[in-house]
Amino acid sequence: MPTAKKDSEHTLYLLDAFALIYRAFFALGGAKPLINSKGMNVSAILGFTNTLYDLIVKEKPTHIAVVFDSKGPTLRAQEFEFYKAHREEVPEDIVFSIPYIQRIITAFNIPMLQLDGYEADDIIGTIAKRAEQDGYAVYMVTPDKDFGQLVSENIFIYKPAHLKKPVEILGVPEVLERWDIERVDQVIDILGLMGDQADNIPGIKGVGEKTAVSLLKQFGTLESILENAHQIKGKIAEKVAEGAELAVISKKLATIDIAVPLPYEPEKYIMEEPDRQALANVFAELEFRTLGKRILGDSYEVNSSTGSTSEQKNTSDQPATDKQQQLNLFGNSQSVAPSNEIQGQLFNTDTAKGKTIHNTPHEYHLADTTEKQEQLVRLLLQQTLVSFDTETTGIDPNNSELVGLSFSFSPNSGWYVPVPENQEQARLLVQRFQPFYENENIAKVAQNLKYDALMLKWYGVEVKGVLHDTMIAHYLIEPDMRHNLTILSETYLHYSPVEIEELIGKKGKSQLSMRDVELEKITEYAAEDADLTLQLHHKFNPVVATSGFSSLYSDVEMPLVSVLADMEFEGVAIDVPFLKKYSGEVGEEIYQIKQEVFKTAGVEFNLDSPKQLGTILFDRMKIPYVGKKTATGQYSTDEDMLQSLAEQYPFAHLLLDYRELSKLRSTYIDALPQMINPKSGRIHTTYNQAVASTGRLSSTTPNLQNIPIRTDRGKEIRKAFIPRNNDYLLMSADYSQIELRLMAHMSADSNMLQAFKDGLDIHRATAARVYGVSLAEVDSDMRRKAKMVNFGIIYGITAFGLSQRLGISRSEAGSIIDEYFKQYPGVKQYMDDTVEKARTLGYAETLLGRRRFLKDINSQNRTVRSFAERNAINTPLQGTAADMIKVAMVNIQRRMKAEGMKSKMVLQVHDELVFDAHQSEIDKLTGLVKTEMQTAIPSLLVPIEVESGVGSNWLEAH
Repeated sequence: MPTAKKDSEHTLYLLDAFALIYRAFFALGGAKPLINSKGMNVSAILGFTNTLYDLIVKEKPTHIAVVFDSKGPTLRAQEFEFYKAHREEVPEDIVFSIPYIQRIITAFNIPMLQLDGYEADDIIGTIAKRAEQDGYAVYMVTPDKDFGQLVSENIFIYKPAHLKKPVEILGVPEVLERWDIERVDQVIDILGLMGDQADNIPGIKGVGEKTAVSLLKQFGTLESILENAHQIKGKIAEKVAEGAELAVISKKLATIDIAVPLPYEPEKYIMEEPDRQALANVFAELEFRTLGKRILGDSYEVNSSTGSTSEQKNTSDQPATDKQQQLNLFGNSQSVAPSNEIQGQLFNTDTAKGKTIHNTPHEYHLADTTEKQEQLVRLLLQQTLVSFDTETTGIDPNNSELVGLSFSFSPNSGWYVPVPENQEQARLLVQRFQPFYENENIAKVAQNLKYDALMLKWYGVEVKGVLHDTMIAHYLIEPDMRHNLTILSETYLHYSPVEIEELIGKKGKSQLSMRDVELEKITEYAAEDADLTLQLHHKFNPVVATSGFSSLYSDVEMPLVSVLADMEFEGVAIDVPFLKKYSGEVGEEIYQIKQEVFKTAGVEFNLDSPKQLGTILFDRMKIPYVGKKTATGQYSTDEDMLQSLAEQYPFAHLLLDYRELSKLRSTYIDALPQMINPKSGRIHTTYNQAVASTGRLSSTTPNLQNIPIRTDRGKEIRKAFIPRNNDYLLMSADYSQIELRLMAHMSADSNMLQAFKDGLDIHRATAARVYGVSLAEVDSDMRRKAKMVNFGIIYGITAFGLSQRLGISRSEAGSIIDEYFKQYPGVKQYMDDTVEKARTLGYAETLLGRRRFLKDINSQNRTVRSFAERNAINTPLQGTAADMIKVAMVNIQRRMKAEGMKSKMVLQVHDELVFDAHQSEIDKLTGLVKTEMQTAIPSLLVPIEVESGVGSNWLEAH
């Protein structure tokens, strides 16, 4: 990392505001944007603030300023109308974010620099050069490559950490290496030659980076290239001659102005202490809980959805920006409404703000004797609805012990029952409450009910009756928000619960167990959880009932909670001897590959080091390198690069094989035996029911969704999943092409429907139609391309995307898609109608009424809008498929229990269910499962096919 040569005690950091804001927005606001309770997309604000704070903490600048582009047209744009003319509208969420970001910058006591007619690049360049003369080490904080022209002995580009990439600082050597040039001012010449699509700088048509660098090596400057165009050979000479005028203009546009008439006032850039109160105000308004504590300390609390904090008084004259009207970048009024009308119903009451356990009247009772516990049981049995919670020694319910039970049946009151550490005594105490838990006439509510139900199952108690879960209810109401108890309480009850860290401390060696917490403290904490859950239920339940989610909640999601708890409790057996043997085989194969790699390369090196591998491939072995280097100036050796080399260089195939085997071994082969539960001897995954916006389930420890299936080596992993004992076999049942079948139903396309009704291979049938040949004439390449289109259409694939996946030209890909829509016109109509419906309603919807809110569906920014449009097309298909298998799981489990079957449902992966099938029940189970899966959603226009199999392991059964 380069360091300043002059007075490094004086460091000036100049932040390129919009470049950092855009980067944060698209990094955090993609598939899962950060949405707060008011429907605000706060991705850009959070990302920018994190970048700013990380820089302040790690680099400790003595001077700092944030630089913004001109509000109005720049001088460049006035002189050249085409400059940045094609740029899309600023995404509405960024426009909305600017005032908040500026409030945060102001609260940090950091000056903001801006001048009409000039871009941030020019202001940064001017200030940087002036500061360098005064002896400062200057860091231009930006991801923008154009700043390379400004780098000098004491001026650096500072690229903040981004996603998994660390901070990168570029000095003169790094810029020269990145561009393969001799002088930093040649960055301008390169941009003049090749142009910059992002800024609509045209350059010379047909001249790319490699050609530009080659020409500069020969002639030194753009002007010299143009003067000596007659010496250039081939077609490039013609292109240079034809594009000479545009090249000169392009170089002018790319040149950063270092003489901006802006006062140079270094005394104003001195880093100062932030205004903590102002930061607390804006963080509370935005609901930045974690960030607030990180910057302001553990005392920071968000106590209301409108912005009051423990460090602030809710005064009427504070200069807070109203959440319904935000001043946008251009001085216009931008309306910011909650993400949906349903969410707005939750804020229809005016309650006191800033509540905590310390200022809110409550009655939390301790039941620590047999007499008190029996009294509590009698009270519970008199109720119609009770909220309950469990306190445990860990977060894995399959490998933890109970510490306590808590209950609440009226607001601001609750009970806590400590559970003995002795497990025999603990079981007896829990069973004392069994009459309540298993009473089917008492409705029960919990926050993340599955965890508590599973915990109690290990003590021999089932949770029965009408069940409610505040986490699931909120997931249906606002699927893109977070659903933990603290956030829900602060947002909807204006109440900050006791944090668990207050009881057991922060993570580390000094962290306590819940058993170590004083009884009085844990009573308050645990009873509070049950109390708040009850209050949230009273908030959410009416909204669920009146919003169209009632059936989805009560008939699908809530019954599924119990099904998933049963599955997690059962777990699945693992063949450890097989995995040990397979680990040895894979290890030997890895060793042989490494030896062959070393022999071919002529040297031993670390195959896991991208830097060493790049040096071997492109320097030592002289394989031509096509593409850009990584952010740190290294050769790229990612999978795409190796795949592109593999056809011509067998050496790359060896490297791909090495990576595949190494990942399989570390992630699954060697890891799965470590996950076996000592109590059961099986693996117990955790299913996440309230994560994916589409309704799909996900799983962790292990992540079953990522168990490999596409490669032969990966498939072998499934051999490790086996029945529980010799009386059982594994039975697998899998929906066949369910999303395509749902597309046929929803689009009602006659050709697609007929293909499914005739039992045709849909990919072969599609290929025959698209290529205009008979089914018999369809070859494997045609089918491969048709399959990619069939599945790609579901995700709104473009011609560019299809060309990338198939390795064909964009024009060929476009022709295939055009022909596809001619053959399946109903599909095109469905896509258009679905997007239009989403534009009107603001959400996409599954057949069972699950909604995914698409706040960007009407965005003026094409990139942002296109992403929302793809979600609008895909959500009804993927979401309905998710709903279908959930309904099937509920119905299958209900029938299996009603009929007293010994078989158990143990796994769910995408569109597949896996069962421990008792050998005496295999035929019955197969028929039952197929029937329930096929009829999960009745009256579909297309036949639903379910493929099933039985075997001694998962691979055999699949």
